[in-house]
Amino acid sequence: MPKILLCFPEGKHKALTMSYDDGKTADRKLVSIFNRYGIKGSFHLNAGMFGTGNRLAEEEAAALYEGHEVSAHTLTHPTIARCPKEQIVHEVMEDRKGLEHLVGYSVRGMSYPNGSFNEEIKRMLPALGIEYARVVQTTGDFSMPDDWHEWKPTCHHNDRLLERAETFVGLHKTQYLYLMYVWGHSYEFDNDGNWELIQRFCELISGQDNIWYATNLQIVDYMKAYSQLKFSADLSFVYNPSAASVWLSVDGGIVEVKGGRQVSFA
Repeated sequence: MPKILLCFPEGKHKALTMSYDDGKTADRKLVSIFNRYGIKGSFHLNAGMFGTGNRLAEEEAAALYEGHEVSAHTLTHPTIARCPKEQIVHEVMEDRKGLEHLVGYSVRGMSYPNGSFNEEIKRMLPALGIEYARVVQTTGDFSMPDDWHEWKPTCHHNDRLLERAETFVGLHKTQYLYLMYVWGHSYEFDNDGNWELIQRFCELISGQDNIWYATNLQIVDYMKAYSQLKFSADLSFVYNPSAASVWLSVDGGIVEVKGGRQVSFA
């Protein structure tokens, strides 16, 4: 029986994703830095607040965030754990509708506004089309999430970011999957006068051939594609019913299982 391990795309064992909230004008500078270094981010926006409080105008969202992910953050940013269910439904669905109208694709993730959530809200989100939701509590490590609707990042960008990046780049044990997930608000770099922090981070962590640079939703979709693989009982072959490729380590060799294909390990 072969020894089979899940890999990230192209057989990689590490992934990096970034997560930034509120859609303030400082996102312009942050996105330009990410684009320069090939870093991918998810930007959680409030469709009902464009053009207010130093936020971006809605007409620039699609072009600015091209190549990244636009994600929900509720329509008007309330503390939703204090809201009635009807208001939560409205806040999430109207945010999705507004953002989808701008970017032209389905918005399926979110971050909780003000970090506010509870178990009841988590149970509601799948029925509202939300497949993941990021919290503000952090793990300090590089583990994969146990709960996509309580997705805990590794750290805020002000929490030992460069030290953690150096550790992450140095990880080499391919028997593990490692995920570095950084969150924050772009305007904090203006407030703290530390744009050089994210610049140095991107310089340090970019261009690594064993790191997959992905949006939050790309990671969710990939892991779901893996979960749909149909292995034979003796692990001699696998069928991939999804459209996307999934990569596996099979007895130490990397195997791509393309969408709609069956692959033999014999």
